[in-house]
Order: sequence, then C-alpha cells, then structure tokens
Amino acid sequence: MSSDGHTADERVELVLGRADADITNPDSYTEGVPYATFERLRRDDPVSWWEEHAETSGADGSGFWAITRYDDLLEVSRRVDVFSSAQGVTLEEMDREDFLARRNMLEYDPPEHTRYRRLVSKPFARREVYAYENAIRLLARTVVDEALAGPPTFDFVEHVAKQLPMRMLGQLLGVPDEDGPWLVERGDALLGNFDPEFTDHPLGLSDTDEFKHIPFRSPAALDLYRYAEQQAELRREHPTDDVISRLLAPTIDGEQLTELEFKNFFVLLVSAGNDTTRYTMAAGMKALIEHPEQMAELRASVGRDPALMDSAVEEILRWSTVTMHFRRTATCDVELRGKQIRAGDKVVIWFVSANYDSGQFPEPYHFDIHRSPNDQVALGRMSPHLCLGSQLAKMELKVLFEELLPRLSDVQLAGPIERLRSNFISGIKRMPITVSLA
Repeated sequence: MSSDGHTADERVELVLGRADADITNPDSYTEGVPYATFERLRRDDPVSWWEEHAETSGADGSGFWAITRYDDLLEVSRRVDVFSSAQGVTLEEMDREDFLARRNMLEYDPPEHTRYRRLVSKPFARREVYAYENAIRLLARTVVDEALAGPPTFDFVEHVAKQLPMRMLGQLLGVPDEDGPWLVERGDALLGNFDPEFTDHPLGLSDTDEFKHIPFRSPAALDLYRYAEQQAELRREHPTDDVISRLLAPTIDGEQLTELEFKNFFVLLVSAGNDTTRYTMAAGMKALIEHPEQMAELRASVGRDPALMDSAVEEILRWSTVTMHFRRTATCDVELRGKQIRAGDKVVIWFVSANYDSGQFPEPYHFDIHRSPNDQVALGRMSPHLCLGSQLAKMELKVLFEELLPRLSDVQLAGPIERLRSNFISGIKRMPITVSLA
C-alpha cells in the first residue's frame, strides 16, 4: 500500500484506464486514452480485427486490423507498396469519386506523394523553420505576457496553447490577425468532427451524407475552400513572401499544385497545423504539472542547457501522441504476426499504442524528460509520410516552454480537464490552471 492509499496495481489502473475499451468508439477517449486496452492488445493480440459501426466513422465500415506494436507499425509504415495510403488515411470508407474530390497530401503513395510533397515542403524545411525562431519567440512571449497579466487562474488551452499556433499559422499564411479565431474554429470543426461541441454535424451522431465529398465530411471545409480561393486570388494579383504565395508558385521545373490540390492542402494546413500543436502543448503542460521535479529541472535549464528542452519536447510528443492512428489499405494478401490480411483490408497503425510499447521504451508510463533514445512515432518515422510540419511543431513547443517556465514559480491544476470526443485525435479541450509568478 502506497502513501496515496492505493496498491501498485490500482495506481496503474488509475493511469491506464480500462483494459476492455472499444478502441473504435470515440466515447472511449473522453476520459483519456485507454492505455490498458492497448497494453493488452500488444501483449495478447498485437494484430487484432475490429468490427466497425456507424458511431465510429459516420457509416458502417468493413472493419480493420489494429497494429499496436512499435516494430509492426514501422514495418507497415515502410512497406508503402503493400500498405497503401492512396485509399484514405482515416477509418471512413468512400467511393472513388468522393475520395478523389477531397484527398490531401497524406492520401498519396510514392511517386505521386513525392511530387506533392516536393511542391509544398520548402516552407516547412528545417532551415526555413529555424529562420522563423525569432518570430515564434516574439509571439510566444506576447502570448505568455497576456496570459500572466490576468487572474492567476485561467484555462491554459484557451489562453496559451490555442494562441501560439493560431497566431503563428496566421503569420505563415500571411492572413490578417483578426481571421485567426475564425480559421481555428473551422479547424476545430474538422479535426473535432466527432465532438458535438465543435461541430453541428458530429460523425456517428448526425447524418453527414450530404458532406461526404468534402474533407473530414464537414461543411467547415467548404468555408475554408472559399477562404483559400479568396486568398489565392489576392496572391495572384499581389504576390507576397508567405506560405500561400509559395504554394501557388510553380517550381523551377514549371510544376505547381492544381486548384483542388491547393484547396485540400490549405484545409489540411489549417486543421493539422493548429489543433495538433495546441493539444500537444496542453498535454505537455499537464505532464509537467504532474511531475513537478521535472518541471523545476527544465525551468532551471532554460538558457543553460538547450539540449534538455529538446529532449523534453521529444518526450512530450511521445507522451501526448495527439494523432492516435492512421489507416493504410492492403494492396495484396499478406501475413503479419500469423494473421492473414487480405487485399483491400483496412490496416490501422496505432501511434498511441506504439509510443507506449515497453519493447521500445523502457518504463513507458514514466514521463522522463531525459529519455534516450526516444524514437517516438508521434510525427511519423522512417516513412515517406513523416509529418511535414514536424520541425515547426517542435520549434513552437520548445520556444513556448522556454518562455513560459522561467516566469512561474508554481503551477497547479485548478479543476477537471475536458477532453475531445474522438477516436482519431487525443485532445484536451480545457485545462484550468493556477499559477504563481516567479
């Protein structure tokens, strides 16, 4: 019996949740990721078959194979000839016409994916992102100043984690600051498309067939299409040095995005470029609050040991694993861990499970800012589909905590947190905290 009155096994249950959760159901994640279920699957059935119903993808699905171990996830990610992205990366199943109308960069295989990525990757390359560092730091400092100027108790998500990615996205896109909240609201409706707080048309809870031909099966995508068209027209009349202008410009070989490719990439950029970073920041802050000795060590390292912040960012990414899974589709019959996967079967790689695989990460349920090696897969790894914005996301996380932590002597949770209803994105919607200034 420990000092908190729980046995070791009970403490694990409190941290890991249920061992019998339905991983297809978005309601299974509203109290946190059911890590105990993924633990059981990795141990007993690492390539398991799951039936689907309307509440998972908005329509009855054909079922899928869940890949839960780290090594198997890497194998599926690498074998793009066998496990294809070109029939969609979410659980939703679409007819070919609807799919082609809404596919984005994630939903291509090489060589088409290579071409697409080449056309959009330059603004997100490591050298380009490091050139943004001063701008990110100035934004982070402003966000922190504004949050700490108010009452000591506030919602960290609303006042900090939401603000920095939103403002940085606006600067990258070259759009007016006042458009930021509107863009974020539309992005929330896309990635939060299972959550009735974020959309009037939540998947599984409403009829969304009329939107099946647009991204995320959400009418918010139509709003973003129109906005992208307006911004594109402005850039054609008056080119600037922002990301939109770069996306529209042809390469030296004369290649350029089609209008539909541009609009679908814009939709992806607004959603994934904002929401996932926000949720990672919130999860990182929660982890540091729950591990005050590591927060104190990280605070003391700012300005003295930048490598420790880099290490902490990698651990925060592993710990949070905001994008919980992506789908692939088998192109041929294949065997994996003794299971016969047939051509056309959906194969779902669960990053949120792989990042807690004890075969790869010793003591995976221990948050450790010193963890090394830390080959986390939250942003992809060893795959053509490595997250395009990974460098930018890491930079934003690093700079935010460098600017925030030295300003605080103490920070505590000030109430219950609220989580996103989703089987795709693990997100904290609200997290009240109380801070004491240094």
